[in-house]
Amino acid sequence: MNQNKEAKTCGASRSVMTQLIFPSDTNHHGTMFGGKVMEYIDKIAAIASMRHARKPVVTASSDSLDFLAPIKLGEVIELEAYVTWTHRSSMEVIVNVHSENLYTGERRLTATAFLTLVALGEDGKPDTVPSVMPQTETERRWHESAAERHALRLKRKQERQNPSKMV
Repeated sequence: MNQNKEAKTCGASRSVMTQLIFPSDTNHHGTMFGGKVMEYIDKIAAIASMRHARKPVVTASSDSLDFLAPIKLGEVIELEAYVTWTHRSSMEVIVNVHSENLYTGERRLTATAFLTLVALGEDGKPDTVPSVMPQTETERRWHESAAERHALRLKRKQERQNPSKMV
């Protein structure tokens, strides 16, 4: 875990994006394309991580993406992201996607994702980032479980680099 002295709260990186879902965003079922949701998730994760690092970032890994409910034509989606954990130059970001029917007010969690983004220095190489200080119970829970997710990312990376050693 990154322990530098310029630690920031999770809230300092919190970013929210709202989009109305149009016909061009939907498939033949009248629900939002998964790839379009993924595009928005990557975009809001980048914004949150740049807020944290105050540096350019690149996406290193989309660690998990769970679609929980369909997003329908005419609904609004709200994506919320923040940095949950940092390593030397990498940041884990959680993104929660909610949909809302603007006529009824019904809201539901429609997708969740974890991504890893890496901060870049002026030379275009990975650069250090501030550590993160969780403040709410939810932020603490994600922060405490992040090391395990980090270990799984490293294991997947090693397996890709050495496919003959996969079990």
